[in-house]
Amino acid sequence: MGEFALELQNITCTFRSKEDHSQRYTAVGNTTLRIRAGEFVSVVGPTGCGKSTLLNISAGLLAPSMGTVSVFGKPLDGINTRAGYMFQSEALMPWRSALDNVMVGLQYRGIADAQARQQAQAWLERVGLGGFGDRYPHELSGGMRKRTALAQVLALDPDIILMDEPFSALDIQTRQLMENEVLDLWAAKKKAVLFITHDLDEAIAMSDRVVVLSAGPATHPMGEFVIDLPRPRNVAEVRSNPRFIELHTQIWNVLRDEVLKGYAQQLKI
Repeated sequence: MGEFALELQNITCTFRSKEDHSQRYTAVGNTTLRIRAGEFVSVVGPTGCGKSTLLNISAGLLAPSMGTVSVFGKPLDGINTRAGYMFQSEALMPWRSALDNVMVGLQYRGIADAQARQQAQAWLERVGLGGFGDRYPHELSGGMRKRTALAQVLALDPDIILMDEPFSALDIQTRQLMENEVLDLWAAKKKAVLFITHDLDEAIAMSDRVVVLSAGPATHPMGEFVIDLPRPRNVAEVRSNPRFIELHTQIWNVLRDEVLKGYAQQLKI
């Protein structure tokens, strides 16, 4: 693995209260996170600990209060144009067909309509939706909408893929199909992936490395684990591997106390 695709150094992110500007909340505190080109890294942590804030900083949607962000060795200034972002919530335009939704980013990049249509169709086929390009989001199942969103991101051929709990709303069978889909597509191109999830099983099954964040405020990495399970992996089958169970126990021992702290923080709000 070569250089760092994404490097967050000593990041702190503090927000001011809208009601009272003297009130401040530090979501992320003194956090360093590095992802190599071609590496699949998952970040897990308690609810409300600032995982999505780290993604937004990585995407250039949010500037840190302190610290630096580098993309392939260059300081990030503004939007991270080398990253594609797959959101937790639906990001598809309801008035556009699946094909038109996948095309939209290519059109914004100035690619001619005919070529954009051809590339979008090819990506729909790669995610198993070749015959559904004319369907609108409300005509697609949850899993199909996620596949369309995935095609929308991958069609732009980003060097870094940012994913914010993209499969959390899916049933377990569809979720595992999507996880394997992502792993197959990732293996073919080996992009850098920063994957945010609440699901420890999902993190271990998919990743090269799992980073555990502390409970907020001022979340920061509490532990980092190399996932030395062989690839290619089937996310359902790998869970019965003795090494998977061993890793799960090790990571949960670090994560459990933070989840309890995070739960206690939520009760105070």
